[in-house]
Amino acid sequence: MKISTRGRYALRLMLDLAQNSKEGGAISLHDVAKRQGVSKKYLEQIVPLLSKAGMLRSNRGYQGGYRLTKTPAEYTVGDVLRVTEGDLACVSCVLPGNNDCPREAECITKPVWEGLYQTVTTYLDSITLQDILDQHAARMGDQALHYSI
Repeated sequence: MKISTRGRYALRLMLDLAQNSKEGGAISLHDVAKRQGVSKKYLEQIVPLLSKAGMLRSNRGYQGGYRLTKTPAEYTVGDVLRVTEGDLACVSCVLPGNNDCPREAECITKPVWEGLYQTVTTYLDSITLQDILDQHAARMGDQALHYSI
């Protein structure tokens, strides 16, 4: 499994909004793009996915921008990646309700893929945006207050 640029940038966008929001204020994509060293146009392609999933709220007009709809502790890395990457399975046969494979009954490798899928989803669903921010703050000490990811 390989996480695409879209998934990685979506996570960075969500973390940037979590880290830089002040009392629910909106943050412009221009500011996020500048801090993250990412194209604003690329972020504009990611925002609709996150908005449609209910993760972001937008404000239009002067002082407009984006903000999280929930607290950073309420989002997991798995949540963000499923929105941008689709399901996190490395093979389709492990997805619930997907029994298209004619070899499923005698497949010797299916338990390996099921174990990998379970391990990946359990791990990614156990990490919240707040966990990442806290971990970063602990590593950076006082510098974390002035650092963008």
